[in-house]
Amino acid sequence: MAEIHLSAEEMDPVVKRLRRAHGQLAGVLKMIDEGRECADVVTQLAAVSKAIDRAGFTMIATGLEQCVRADEDTTEAKERLQKMFMSLA
Repeated sequence: MAEIHLSAEEMDPVVKRLRRAHGQLAGVLKMIDEGRECADVVTQLAAVSKAIDRAGFTMIATGLEQCVRADEDTTEAKERLQKMFMSLA
């Protein structure tokens, strides 16, 4: 499997999304401690999940070229990329 080596600049959007998700998750825990409505908590959990998914998709999209080895069979590369994307679904 090819390694992904992204620069700090390329990783910045991913890190920002993950930090946002981290803050949202802290908010969810606070909502639970405060006994907030279930629907409100679930809505925020969905937002956390979406933020994490987007971070993963952003990382894959940014490193897409690096994810596929130049000498790799096209069918094999497609299958690996599909597996990476589906792991986030």
